[in-house]
Amino acid sequence: MMASPAPSALIMMASLAATALPARADGRAELVTCQAMIDRAAQVAQAGTSAAVPPQVEAALQRCRQIVRDWTLRESRMTVDEQGRPLR
Repeated sequence: MMASPAPSALIMMASLAATALPARADGRAELVTCQAMIDRAAQVAQAGTSAAVPPQVEAALQRCRQIVRDWTLRESRMTVDEQGRPLR
Protein backbone atom coordinates (compact mmCIF):
# COMPACT_ATOMS: atom_id res chain seq x y z
CA MET A 1 0.00 0.00 0.00
CA MET A 2 1.42 3.37 -0.99
CA ALA A 3 1.47 6.41 1.26
CA SER A 4 -0.47 9.45 0.19
CA PRO A 5 1.55 12.22 -1.52
CA ALA A 6 1.44 14.68 1.37
CA PRO A 7 3.10 12.52 4.05
CA SER A 8 5.67 11.22 1.57
CA ALA A 9 6.54 14.78 0.58
CA LEU A 10 6.98 15.72 4.23
CA ILE A 11 9.18 12.68 4.74
CA MET A 12 11.30 13.71 1.74
CA MET A 13 11.65 17.25 3.07
CA ALA A 14 12.59 15.98 6.52
CA SER A 15 15.17 13.59 5.11
CA LEU A 16 16.62 16.34 2.94
CA ALA A 17 16.87 18.61 5.96
CA ALA A 18 18.40 15.86 8.07
CA THR A 19 21.02 14.83 5.54
CA ALA A 20 21.95 17.87 3.49
CA LEU A 21 22.01 20.79 5.86
CA PRO A 22 24.15 19.50 8.73
CA ALA A 23 26.88 18.56 6.27
CA ARG A 24 27.57 22.27 5.68
CA ALA A 25 28.25 22.16 1.99
CA ASP A 26 30.21 24.96 0.38
CA GLY A 27 28.27 28.18 -0.11
CA ARG A 28 26.92 27.71 -3.63
CA ALA A 29 25.97 24.05 -3.07
CA GLU A 30 24.21 24.99 0.15
CA LEU A 31 22.30 27.71 -1.70
CA VAL A 32 21.18 25.28 -4.41
CA THR A 33 20.12 22.72 -1.79
CA CYS A 34 18.16 25.35 0.10
CA GLN A 35 16.45 26.62 -3.03
CA ALA A 36 15.38 23.07 -3.88
CA MET A 37 14.06 22.52 -0.37
CA ILE A 38 12.10 25.80 -0.43
CA ASP A 39 10.68 24.97 -3.87
CA ARG A 40 9.60 21.54 -2.67
CA ALA A 41 7.96 23.03 0.42
CA ALA A 42 6.08 25.49 -1.80
CA GLN A 43 4.83 22.62 -3.97
CA VAL A 44 3.59 20.77 -0.90
CA ALA A 45 1.89 23.93 0.37
CA GLN A 46 0.22 24.50 -3.02
CA ALA A 47 -1.09 20.95 -2.97
CA GLY A 48 -3.25 22.09 -0.08
CA THR A 49 -2.20 19.45 2.39
CA SER A 50 -3.28 19.95 5.96
CA ALA A 51 -0.49 17.84 7.43
CA ALA A 52 1.54 19.58 10.12
CA VAL A 53 5.17 20.33 9.30
CA PRO A 54 7.55 18.93 11.93
CA PRO A 55 9.38 21.64 13.92
CA GLN A 56 12.81 20.50 12.71
CA VAL A 57 11.71 20.81 9.09
CA GLU A 58 10.23 24.25 9.76
CA ALA A 59 13.51 25.31 11.40
CA ALA A 60 15.48 24.04 8.40
CA LEU A 61 13.16 25.94 6.05
CA GLN A 62 13.65 29.15 8.05
CA ARG A 63 17.41 28.67 7.92
CA CYS A 64 17.24 28.06 4.17
CA ARG A 65 15.15 31.17 3.61
CA GLN A 66 17.79 33.18 5.47
CA ILE A 67 20.58 31.64 3.35
CA VAL A 68 18.72 32.55 0.15
CA ARG A 69 18.16 36.12 1.43
CA ASP A 70 21.86 36.46 2.31
CA TRP A 71 22.94 35.19 -1.11
CA THR A 72 20.50 37.50 -2.87
CA LEU A 73 21.89 40.51 -1.03
CA ARG A 74 25.48 39.40 -1.59
CA GLU A 75 24.99 38.80 -5.30
CA SER A 76 23.22 42.12 -5.77
CA ARG A 77 26.38 43.87 -4.61
CA MET A 78 28.75 41.85 -6.81
CA THR A 79 30.10 43.34 -10.00
CA VAL A 80 31.70 40.13 -11.31
CA ASP A 81 30.56 36.51 -11.53
CA GLU A 82 32.34 33.46 -10.09
CA GLN A 83 34.82 33.44 -12.99
CA GLY A 84 35.64 37.15 -12.65
CA ARG A 85 33.67 38.30 -15.69
CA PRO A 86 31.72 41.58 -15.36
CA LEU A 87 28.03 41.13 -14.69
CA ARG A 88 26.94 44.41 -16.20
